[in-house]
Amino acid sequence: MSRLTQLRVPDQDAPRAPNHAPGPGPLWRAVRPHRPTTPPVPAARKAETAPPEAPRTDRDALQRRIVSIQFEDLAIARWLRWAAGRQDAPPDDLPVALSVEGPHGPVVHAVNRAARMAGIQPGARVVDMRALCPALRVAWADTDGDRMALERLMLWARRWCPWTALDGDDGLVLDTTGSDHLWGGEAALLREIEGQFSLLGLSTRLAMAPTHGAAWALARFGPVRAVVTPEGLAQATAPLPARALRLEADTVLLLQRLGLKTIGDLAAVPRVSLARRFATTALPQNPLARLDQLQGRLPEPVNAEAEPPRFAVQARLAEPVQDPTAYLPDLCKDLCDALGAAGFGARRVTVTVYRTDGEVSHVSAATARPSRDPAHLMRLWGDRLDRIDPGFGFDLITLSADMAEDMRQVQTWLDGRADDGAQAAQLIDRLVARLGHHAVQVPAPLPSHLPERAAGWLPAMSLHDADPAALAAQDRPPCLFDHPEEIRVLYAVPEGPPAQFVWRKQTHRVTRFAGPERIAPEWWNDRPGTRLRDYYRVEAQAGHRLWIYRDGVLGDELGTVPRWFVHGCFG
Repeated sequence: MSRLTQLRVPDQDAPRAPNHAPGPGPLWRAVRPHRPTTPPVPAARKAETAPPEAPRTDRDALQRRIVSIQFEDLAIARWLRWAAGRQDAPPDDLPVALSVEGPHGPVVHAVNRAARMAGIQPGARVVDMRALCPALRVAWADTDGDRMALERLMLWARRWCPWTALDGDDGLVLDTTGSDHLWGGEAALLREIEGQFSLLGLSTRLAMAPTHGAAWALARFGPVRAVVTPEGLAQATAPLPARALRLEADTVLLLQRLGLKTIGDLAAVPRVSLARRFATTALPQNPLARLDQLQGRLPEPVNAEAEPPRFAVQARLAEPVQDPTAYLPDLCKDLCDALGAAGFGARRVTVTVYRTDGEVSHVSAATARPSRDPAHLMRLWGDRLDRIDPGFGFDLITLSADMAEDMRQVQTWLDGRADDGAQAAQLIDRLVARLGHHAVQVPAPLPSHLPERAAGWLPAMSLHDADPAALAAQDRPPCLFDHPEEIRVLYAVPEGPPAQFVWRKQTHRVTRFAGPERIAPEWWNDRPGTRLRDYYRVEAQAGHRLWIYRDGVLGDELGTVPRWFVHGCFG
């Protein structure tokens, strides 16, 4: 007999044993140690016992242990891994920079080691850096993907403590108060964190201090793996530059003009003077507020984000079995009930079987869209479970939704039908289960403004909801040629498309046209001879409606006469 039990997420304050097994999710949580309550001091002795310069709130704030982690090359590491998957990874000695849109054109967002040694600076304009280093390879940065990766790392970092949060666009902050003894001390904990991230291919800078501001400053401007106690906080942070206070560039420039170049210089200024000078300044630009946060006078707790819900069910078996298939229907039903109660649908599900000899096997399946239909989930497995070696049998089977998304409610017709595309999605899932992940592809918009690159084929399981901006209404022909066909101009006009031309051995006379629509080449994929395009929608005398363009303009210094092409037709 088997007993099905649904896993529940442990209580936020429940302790767990440390687990070093790699994985994307948090594996344990530590408990904040109970601080004994100080016995009350008699009224007659309060004045001589409590030091006036250190209020109780300050002493409590400085008892915390905060770890700041900076990822020096997260964006570059992700891009290099993506390029390696496409067999397009550059050599280590080639300068590479990732760019983002700036107010005056693309600016450098991240660089690799070779580009850093060549003098390429983040924040500089790409055109200026290309003049400095002609061999520089530039690609667009995936800032949204970097943010999602950082969020996954934040959850994964909860193996060391339960309080983790994002710290800007390139770091994490951990409140490890009461957790360091589980790892052999504070220095050992920092080495453990650095080593685990290095196994993921990420370079980090770390520091531990009593406050978030001090840990942030030391991680980026202090020594390697700095560990600072409350007594040494002022001495350790005094030589750090003023920008270590997380101030904006304008405020840092103002402080430098005033001769306040370090945190120690700023701390030596009377508080009254700083308060008067920056009385109306908001927190990101207020040096006094940032200094108070660094020194513990102003509280700055680590606000840990709630974990995404985890959906999993399990079957504990009294006796080992050789085939887990018989238990999957009940597991799928229980999992779908849990998903439905929370309003979620599964995008990726995993069956995990535990053998009696300790071996663990995983089999995963994905869906084209969120699903919580037990029958549909059962059809995903097919013969995949036959690949598992049963050994001496399984005594524990779990089914989990590794990826779950919100699933909206759909209005159904009177006969039970619903226009939600579920049947097409289930067909894709069955084809993928039978033919493989990359065998089923669907058309999808791609991040390019060139017509021939604006759409392509992608694996069906890799798609999410399309970006509305990518699907913006554009006057494009329904029939787009794979290769533009050149036309011979018979009668050209100074402005606009040719009045008469030959295409496919037939002469066409233009009666009406609309345009031009200028499309520039992709500068980051610049190739020799690439020119501007001016597109026109033309209607010929015989009724043909064509989409033609002029490749290049006169005077573009490429030395050739612009040519005309037909790129598509409107019906």
